[in-house]
Amino acid sequence: MRFAAIADVHGNYLALEAVLADVRAQGIDDIVNLGDMASGALDARRTVDIMMGLNATNVRGNHDRYIVDYKLEDMWPSDRLAHGQLGAVHKDWLRSLPFNTIYRDSVYLCHATPSDDNAYWLEAVTPDGVVHMAAIEAIEEKAKGIEQSLILCAHSHIPRAVRLRDGRMIVNPGSAGCPGYRDVTPFPHTLETGTPDACYAILERRSGSWQVTFRHVPYDHEAMAALARQNQRLEWASALATGWIR
Repeated sequence: MRFAAIADVHGNYLALEAVLADVRAQGIDDIVNLGDMASGALDARRTVDIMMGLNATNVRGNHDRYIVDYKLEDMWPSDRLAHGQLGAVHKDWLRSLPFNTIYRDSVYLCHATPSDDNAYWLEAVTPDGVVHMAAIEAIEEKAKGIEQSLILCAHSHIPRAVRLRDGRMIVNPGSAGCPGYRDVTPFPHTLETGTPDACYAILERRSGSWQVTFRHVPYDHEAMAALARQNQRLEWASALATGWIR
């Protein structure tokens, strides 16, 4: 079995197009998408149009949920912008996506954790805003009851693979379209990937074992940074241009 995992596109259609072209160049037809497709400072409609046209296995991210469930006045600016760009058909599609699912009987998919779409699985945040690797005990606690040997999550935008002590593997493919952001949950913090490239992962099972390859794909990130500036989102523009928020 060989397939690609993408996540956290966040309205970045140029990054998504570059990732999909790279996936095809690798001879891969099967794609899973771990959510947060629309919310951002960019072009939600164009992005979701592309995603709706794919024959992908999808789960819904926390920001996908905010766009369709929250009142407009309760949304974050990125969710509000995406909400205004999307039509009813896009919102109905986002609303129809599951919280989690099983891919080909072998892979567990969720956006963040099995119980919370707005919590980190492989990372932890200290009260003073330092993001670090979560303890293996905490990671394994969240994986209890999952029988699949490969578990995919997203949400932190950081590409990472963790082997549990029972042999299962958890993989975050990184973010295809948003290389840096600020958040307030569980404490105020900043996450930066340090590269403007689009990121995704290729998963392959050989002789019963899973292997992961992370792909960093260059694309016209300056065009997306310019769009973020046009939409008056300067932190987004910085992250898209450099992979850092300054």
